Amino acid sequence: MSYAQPHPRFSVLSSSSLASADHLSPAASSTRFSLPSAPSINTTLTTPRPGVRPNIYDRNLNKTRTAEVSASAFAFLFSEVVQYTQKRVSGIADLERRLNTLGYRVGTRVLELMSWRNESSSKTPKREIRFLPALMSIHTQVWRTVFGKPADAIEKSVENPDEYMIIDNDPPITRNISVPRDMSQLSCSSFSAGIVEAVLDGLGFPARVTAHNTPNELYPNRTTILIKLEKSVLEREETFKS
Repeated sequence: MSYAQPHPRFSVLSSSSLASADHLSPAASSTRFSLPSAPSINTTLTTPRPGVRPNIYDRNLNKTRTAEVSASAFAFLFSEVVQYTQKRVSGIADLERRLNTLGYRVGTRVLELMSWRNESSSKTPKREIRFLPALMSIHTQVWRTVFGKPADAIEKSVENPDEYMIIDNDPPITRNISVPRDMSQLSCSSFSAGIVEAVLDGLGFPARVTAHNTPNELYPNRTTILIKLEKSVLEREETFKS
C-alpha cells in the first residue's frame, strides 16, 4: 500500500509542528517578528553619553575668551617644542628660523580667532588700516590673548624710519628656559616674533620680524621684537598723511 508523501518542505514536521509553524509565521503574528524602533538620529547625535566630555569644537568661542591656560603646562609644552626643534637643526640661526615658523602658524590662528570674536561681539567691527593703531592692537590685545598680559613698551627707531620695536621685559615663554653659554645668542622669543609677523601680514602690513635679547640689570630676560616694515607699507602711510 502506498501512502501519500508529505510535502518536502514539511517532511520533518509533525502535525503539531505544523500548527506551531503557522503560529510563528510572519503572516500570523506580525508582532513577534517586528523590529524594535530605532532611536532618533537627532537624539543619538545630541545626547552625550554619560562620562564622555563634550567635543571641543562644540564650545562657544566667546565663552572661552577669558579662559586661562596653566602656566606650568604652557612652559612644559614650549620647552618640549624647543628641545624637539633643537635636535633637528644645524645652528642657532636655523633654530630661530624654525621657532619663527611655528609662531607664524599660531599667529594666523590668533588673528582669525580675534577677528571672529570682534565681529560677533560688535555691531560695527573695525579693521585697522593705519600701521600705528594696528601695532598698538598687537602690543595690547594680541599679547594679552596669547600671554595673558600686554607688552611693556613700543619704540620707534631713530635711525631707520621703517623699524619699530615691541619690548617685553619678562616674556612668559622664556621664564623657565635655561640657555647654554655656547648658545647665548639664541632668543626663544623668535616664536613670539613669528606670531607678530603673521598678524601683521594678515592685517596687510608685510614686515620682517625678529627677536633679540636685550637684558639689563633690572630685567635679565628683557626681549625686543624688531619689526622692519616693507617699503610698500611706508608708501601707503605717506598717502594717508597727504
